[in-house]
Amino acid sequence: MAEDTRRPTPPYPKQHQEPPGKTEAMQPVPDHGEQSYRGNGKLEGKVALITGADSGIGKAVAIAFAREGADILISYLNEDDDAADTVKWVESAGRRAIAASGDITSEEHCQELVQRTVRELGGIDILVNNAAFQRTYSDISDIPADEWDQTFRTNIYAPFFLAKAAIPYMRPGSSIINTTSIQSRQPSPQLLAYASTKGAISNFTAGLAEMVAEKGIRVNAVAPGPIWTPLIPSTMPAEKAAKFGQQTLIGRAGQPAELAGAYVLLASELGSYMTGAVVPVTGGEIMI
Repeated sequence: MAEDTRRPTPPYPKQHQEPPGKTEAMQPVPDHGEQSYRGNGKLEGKVALITGADSGIGKAVAIAFAREGADILISYLNEDDDAADTVKWVESAGRRAIAASGDITSEEHCQELVQRTVRELGGIDILVNNAAFQRTYSDISDIPADEWDQTFRTNIYAPFFLAKAAIPYMRPGSSIINTTSIQSRQPSPQLLAYASTKGAISNFTAGLAEMVAEKGIRVNAVAPGPIWTPLIPSTMPAEKAAKFGQQTLIGRAGQPAELAGAYVLLASELGSYMTGAVVPVTGGEIMI
């Protein structure tokens, strides 16, 4: 049987990029559902703010949400070309898109993202806290304190800042979706800081779900396994990136497009009885 070119198996070509990485430089180029995702109006008339939506999982979610009927604010750090491509795909689905660059480790910037979403798109129904930062180290003594701080500020402070800013504008039926990870249950020692933040995100999801349930707001998380995004060749040694995902039951890294459906489920009426949940999309790696 011929290999599905959208879902290639390792080994991948050895490669390395400077962080945060660019989609077009990856081999193979990730699949975000550009040619495959078909919407059915599940998010018609909704407004979403998605962080890290220039590439990877965030880009795939933005494409899916747009094809389901949502307008989207695309939050990203500084990857202008990748963000412009996401805007193109959202607008080609007939939806409004706003690209907003900046550092989400700043509470002021997070507040402005929410304000801009409300001001220019008319409200906020869905918040997807997806952006993440990671580095690999084999020894704790090599981890700089300022980098540990940056990892926590990007991966867990920012979701706190954004949720705090967005909740006052959210109506009953709104949804907050956090991206956690298999690392929250199966931490790799080389990803000590990143895995620690992902454990925190899972707990943040559960606690916030209880806190806002009476407002009619649902809070859930998606836990990806190894997913082929610019984060991988820009933060891992080339030799390790070439074998990325090989250990899963499916035998390969997941493509961003393969997570989009989980986010649509949690954002839409399909997930109306789900809150405080963590949905694993891990290629068969077990989360218990």
